[in-house]
Amino acid sequence: MLHITLFVSLFVIETFSPPSYILNSAMASHDKAQESSTTKKGISRSNKAGLQFPVGRVARYLKTGKYAERISSAAPVYLASVLEYLAAEVLELAGNAVMDNKKTRIMPRHIQLAVRNDEELNKLLGDVTIANGGVMPNIHSMLLPKKVGTSTSTFMGASVNDNDA
Repeated sequence: MLHITLFVSLFVIETFSPPSYILNSAMASHDKAQESSTTKKGISRSNKAGLQFPVGRVARYLKTGKYAERISSAAPVYLASVLEYLAAEVLELAGNAVMDNKKTRIMPRHIQLAVRNDEELNKLLGDVTIANGGVMPNIHSMLLPKKVGTSTSTFMGASVNDNDA
């Protein structure tokens, strides 16, 4: 029994302890509290790719969505980058719509105006309904008034020129 315990403890020490050259230099100059703070944290796949969108979450959704039996490791990175680009494009155009309307907050109406005024985004999101987005302003050309300075208007059957005063 002692032999098994000794073997297990040696295995644990060899498996989870750092190499001796790191251990000797760390023990010589630092105490145990400082040693634990020098442990290196993992770098996320989003940070490696330079993205804001979560690559790990996209990968999880691809795997649980049963889109395919197997998913490449590059697929979630590519999909996250495409989603981030589309979001940035829509937000930039919506921000321009906000500034045009002299407001400070992006609302669904501004997203609707941004998407519908951009040809490519309108083609991509043509069948999408944006909640509380309203409708696009559109006045038929027949309903627009004619040129203002040249026409004559009638008032109670009498013809009056615009230049008469």
